[in-house]
Amino acid sequence: MAITFAPTSAVGRPRPYTPLPSVAYALGLVLVFVGERLIGSGKASVAATVLGVLAVAAAAGWKLAQRSKQAPLNRGPETALLYLYAIGAVALAAYFLSSDVYFHLTGHTLQKAFPKIAAVLATLWPACLVLGTLPVVFVEMSLGSMARAPVRDLPRVQAAMTSGLGIGFALVFVFSFAFVASERDIKKDLSYFRVAKPGESTLKIVEALDKPVQIYLFFPPANDVREEVENFFDDLKQKSKLLVVEAYDQAVDPAKAKELGVSGNGIIVVGRDKLREQIAIPMEMDRARDQLKRLDEEINKRLLGVTRPARIAYLTQGHGERSPNAIGDTDRRDTISLIRSLLLDQGYEVRDLGLADGLGSGVPDDATIVFVIGPKEAFRPEEATAIERFIDRKGRVLFALDPDAGHSFDNLLSHLGLKLNNAILAHDQIYATRTFQTSDRVNIISANFSSHVAVTTLSKYGRRLPVVFPTAGSLDNGPDSGGLVNRSFTIHADDKTWNDTNGNYEFDSSTEVRRAYELAAVVTKRTASAVLPEEEGRAFVLADSDSLTDVAIRNQGNAAMFVDAVHWLGGEEGISGRINNEEDVSIVHTRKQDLGWFYGTVVLAPAAVIGFGVAFTRRGRKGRARKKLEPKTQTQKTEVAAETIASKQEDSQ
Repeated sequence: MAITFAPTSAVGRPRPYTPLPSVAYALGLVLVFVGERLIGSGKASVAATVLGVLAVAAAAGWKLAQRSKQAPLNRGPETALLYLYAIGAVALAAYFLSSDVYFHLTGHTLQKAFPKIAAVLATLWPACLVLGTLPVVFVEMSLGSMARAPVRDLPRVQAAMTSGLGIGFALVFVFSFAFVASERDIKKDLSYFRVAKPGESTLKIVEALDKPVQIYLFFPPANDVREEVENFFDDLKQKSKLLVVEAYDQAVDPAKAKELGVSGNGIIVVGRDKLREQIAIPMEMDRARDQLKRLDEEINKRLLGVTRPARIAYLTQGHGERSPNAIGDTDRRDTISLIRSLLLDQGYEVRDLGLADGLGSGVPDDATIVFVIGPKEAFRPEEATAIERFIDRKGRVLFALDPDAGHSFDNLLSHLGLKLNNAILAHDQIYATRTFQTSDRVNIISANFSSHVAVTTLSKYGRRLPVVFPTAGSLDNGPDSGGLVNRSFTIHADDKTWNDTNGNYEFDSSTEVRRAYELAAVVTKRTASAVLPEEEGRAFVLADSDSLTDVAIRNQGNAAMFVDAVHWLGGEEGISGRINNEEDVSIVHTRKQDLGWFYGTVVLAPAAVIGFGVAFTRRGRKGRARKKLEPKTQTQKTEVAAETIASKQEDSQ
C-alpha cells in the first residue's frame, strides 16, 4: 500500500481530527519501557509490558479504522502513521528477541545461539524506535495545526513526516558513528607538545657543582624519546664539566645496568658518589609526552637529592595552623598539601612540631627551616621564646599569619621589628574573581616586588608573574630591635589598595586609607660575633597564609614566591629561578561556573538555536502567505471577494 499525498484541490472535506491513537501508541511504548527497564522483573513488569504491547496494537487498529473512514484521496496522513506504527512494532519485536524473552522461550540466549543476529537486533531496535516515533510527533503537530481547517494541506503533512524521518536518520547515523568510534578506540593527541628545556634553577644547580655528577641514560638506539632526552642534557653539559652524561642500551650493556640497579630501558639515573636516583620514562613518544613536559622539574628534584645533604622542615602544630590534609569533617580551611609537595621536591623531610614534640623547650637541633603557617591561636610564651632562640642561633623561619585570626602575634614578630595589622586589604580593580561578588575585592593581586634575593624570580618577571593574596593583612615596622636586626619589605600592594576596616568591600574615605601596604618582609638577625651570611638567622614573613594554600599556590607567582623563600631561608639563593614545565594549565571552575556552563551548553544554546529557527521560519511563511494572498490587479481583487462571499454562503447553508 503506497502513501499518497494528493494535491489539496483534489480532496474533499476530511473527517474530524483526533490525536488519541498516537497518544495510545506513545503510552504503549512508555509502558514497555517502564516494565522492561524500570521495574525489570516480577508480575508488575510483565503486566506493564503486556499493557504496552496491547496499547501499541490498539493504536494501530484505531488508526486503521480512522483511515477507512477517510476519502480515498485523503488517507495519506493515516497511512503514513500506520507505517510509522509498524516501524515501532518492528522495534519492539527486535527488542524482545534480543532480551530475556527469547531465553525464557528457548532456554538459551540469542547471543550464544546466533551472535551475529543478536548484534544486528541490538542495533536495529533503537534505530527503528527513533524512526517510528520522532516522525509521528512531527505529523501529529502538522495535523493538529490544521484541525479546524476546511481542507487538509497534505503536502505540508508530507513535509513534516519527511523532516521527522530526516532528523531520525541523522540521529541514527550520529549514534552509530559514536558507537563505532568508541569500539575502534582510535585516539589522536592534537594538543600542544614541547619537551621542557632546562630552567634557571636547574642550570644554576649544575653551575654550582663542586663534585662530579653522573647521568646514565638507558634507551635503545634510534629512539625518539632518547633523542629528546639527550637534547635536554646537551644544554646542561655546557654549564659544567662536572656533569657527565653517558648513554647505554640495557640489552647491550647488562652489566652496567645491573651495577646501577636498572632492569630495562627507559630509565634515567642521576648519581653522585653512592647516591643514585632514577626516573622512568616510557620509550614510546605518545606515552612519554607527559613526563617529557615535566623533565626539567624531575631532573631538578634528582639533582637536589644527590647534591645536598638531608634537610628537615618542621611545621608547627597545636595553634590551629593550616595542615596538608583537612582535620575532620568540620575543617573548612584550605589545605597546604601542595607546599608540602614542593618541600619534598626540594629534598626536605617534613615533620610536625608542637608542644608535644618539644617546642615548649626549644626547636630541635636538626631543624633546617621552621614553618608557622596560618595559626588561629596565639603561641604560648615558652613556644615563642623557643622560636626566637632558634633564630638567634642561625635558625630559619617562615611566618605566614592571617589577619582574621584576631591576634597580632607580637610575641613572634616583635623581636624581628615587625607588626601585623589585622585590617583586611581590598582593591576595587586589581583582584582575583572567585565568586563574582564584591567580596572578591579582598583577593588582591600584587606585582610590585623589591630587588631582594628572596624574591629573585618575582622581581625578574614582574607583572608577568603576579602573586595572589586572598584576605591579606599588612606589615609595618614594629619596635626597634637594635642594629643587629635588618628588615626589608619585599612585596607591596598596589597604591590604590585600602584597609577595609568595616568589612563592607567598599572604600570609605573617612576611615580608610589607600596606599601601597606591605605584604611580605625578610628579616636577618645576627649575633654580635656573626660575620658571614650563613651565621645569621633569617625570617620570611607573610601577612596572609591564604597565599600558600592549595588554591593559591597553583598560581605560578605564588609557587615561585614560596620556592624562592625556601631557597633564601635554606641559604641556597644562588639556585633560585623558574623551573620549566610545559604541561597544559588546567582550567578550574567553581561549582556555580560548572552549573552555568552545563545549563548554558545543554539547555540555553540549543533553545536559542531552536527559537531563532522557529521565529525565522514563521516570519518567512507569513511573508510568503501575505504575498500569495495579496491581489495585484483589480480583477484579482474582485475574484477573491466573490470567492469569499460564496464560501460564507456555503458555510451558512
